[in-house]
Amino acid sequence: MKRLLLAAALLACTAPAFAGSFAGTTGGATSAGTSASSGSSSGDDKLVLAARDDAALFVASDGAIRGARLEAALRQLRERDAAAREASDLDLARAILARR
Repeated sequence: MKRLLLAAALLACTAPAFAGSFAGTTGGATSAGTSASSGSSSGDDKLVLAARDDAALFVASDGAIRGARLEAALRQLRERDAAAREASDLDLARAILARR
């Protein structure tokens, strides 16, 4: 288990370049696009951030371990972001890990 988390942490260090494309859009609103939906964006952020542990296991296991929180976050990301619909689950998991 510790090896998986260590591997996930190492892989997360390589993901920030890709994650930049999702960074401003995964929460459901950007600073320029905040509107009436901003009340729900904090919940969206919490959902994605809560999936970090599941995302780490998913990345470290090369997609073999899929947690319920990760599944919910992937679904949320794809509902909110057209670019996320085209990305693989592994790419989105790496983006979740790179997100702060």
